[in-house]
Amino acid sequence: MKKILILGGGTGGTIMANRLRKALERDEWEITVVDQFKTHYYQPGFLFIPFGIYNKYDVIKPKADFFPAGVKVLYEKTDKIEPDQNRVLLDGGQVLPYDYLIIATGTQTQPGETPGLKGPLWYKEIFDFYTIEGAVALSRFLKTWEGGHLVMNIAEMPYKCPVAPLEFVFLADAFFHETGIRNKVKISYVTPLPGAFTKPQATKMLSGLLEEKNIKVVPEFYLESVDNEKKVIKSYDGQEIPFDLLTIVPVNMGNKAIERSGMGDDLNFVPTDKHTLRSEKYENIFVLGDASNIPTSKAGSVVHFASEVLFDNLMATIEDRPMLAKFDGHANCYIETGFGKGSIIDFNYDTEPLPGTFPLPGIGPFGLLQNTKLNHYGKVLFRWIYWHILLKGKEMPIESEMSMAGKKL
Repeated sequence: MKKILILGGGTGGTIMANRLRKALERDEWEITVVDQFKTHYYQPGFLFIPFGIYNKYDVIKPKADFFPAGVKVLYEKTDKIEPDQNRVLLDGGQVLPYDYLIIATGTQTQPGETPGLKGPLWYKEIFDFYTIEGAVALSRFLKTWEGGHLVMNIAEMPYKCPVAPLEFVFLADAFFHETGIRNKVKISYVTPLPGAFTKPQATKMLSGLLEEKNIKVVPEFYLESVDNEKKVIKSYDGQEIPFDLLTIVPVNMGNKAIERSGMGDDLNFVPTDKHTLRSEKYENIFVLGDASNIPTSKAGSVVHFASEVLFDNLMATIEDRPMLAKFDGHANCYIETGFGKGSIIDFNYDTEPLPGTFPLPGIGPFGLLQNTKLNHYGKVLFRWIYWHILLKGKEMPIESEMSMAGKKL
């Protein structure tokens, strides 16, 4: 019997398990998923927890609910991959051979990479919201905070869900208005980017919103360390920014198993062909989502669109056909902007976010680079779509290849 091994039971690994189980004969192919954790997190929902919009039970479900019958699941930690021998070693000593390997091990926050970040103020006056623990701790803190200087800092690129820090400051602005202390809160958005976002038209729209909401942007700030005693963040060029409350996107890195396997770059992301999604070095290894080093957003929509291309190319490889599917870097992101409104962007490797309507030209119902209530409802609806359609590998009405229909050049 031939074996497909999927490392990681998050969004990407779950989608692939569902797609492949439907496509491959059970008496010919064994599909195994390896993941050390039994809980599946709806990570876009973490953003809402600090402001009391969601609680932690709104964003967690058992992973077992989403794996199809006929897929073997091992809840164990991966020690390392031995690609030259086509096998994976688990922490408990078990050896798993494979014919094809899908690496979907994601990215993790590593606050220990920044000197002083996990100091005495960690989860007291310094928080991340990219983990369930950080989001819940920040929620408790904000219930009694009376104001001061809120600094939202991005430690380093790349990081998961590039618009989430922007959404955080937009929601914070609305939250402090609703609690009656906005006039007591200064909000600063501190980023290593030259502006609010990476692309010009989106940066212009988002910068306008930040200015309108009296949120100061501090660009090109490269975090070197955090001084817990003085309550300042320091950049490599000597800048210091004081804070009363620091929310931070810590350094993001790939799984430690990638490092132990000698398969990653400096941040433990796997070198991957950006179009075929196959490993640059190994023909029977494919890489999905945040685990790869492809030059696009580390976002859930990328995993969704890329999974379709990876599936097609893996099936072509299995059937000894040429790989014809090409991933164009397609990503789209709903952006919460506060007060029940939102925006949406849709882009790929070559095309920046443009204004227009999405997904239907002239009809929408969502407005690209627009700030509307319908866009907010799209974000809210997506949680249901995620649990009931996306994870189960069902067909979605949006193609993996980005369409120019509805976009205005």
